[in-house]
Amino acid sequence: MSISTTALSSNGQINIPIEILNELHWEAGHQLSIETTEAGVLLKSIPKKKKLRLEDLRGFLKYDGPPVSIEVLCKPVEYSNDGEEPDQRSQ
Repeated sequence: MSISTTALSSNGQINIPIEILNELHWEAGHQLSIETTEAGVLLKSIPKKKKLRLEDLRGFLKYDGPPVSIEVLCKPVEYSNDGEEPDQRSQ
């Protein structure tokens, strides 16, 4: 953790010392959020959005119940006229 001092420019800009940039792995164009608090100003890094691949979603949704057969999983879903869904697992 580093502590440093900087000055506000006439354009309202600040320069973050190179030691802190290196420590935080921030480069030009890195997105930051700035927030006022009771203690002063809070500057936070906005993480880069990582593109998800289909493989990244494997196992994302967990099913906690009895095994369901492939026949039941592949069976078309039928809806009744009153808007209630039939329970496909019990068939």
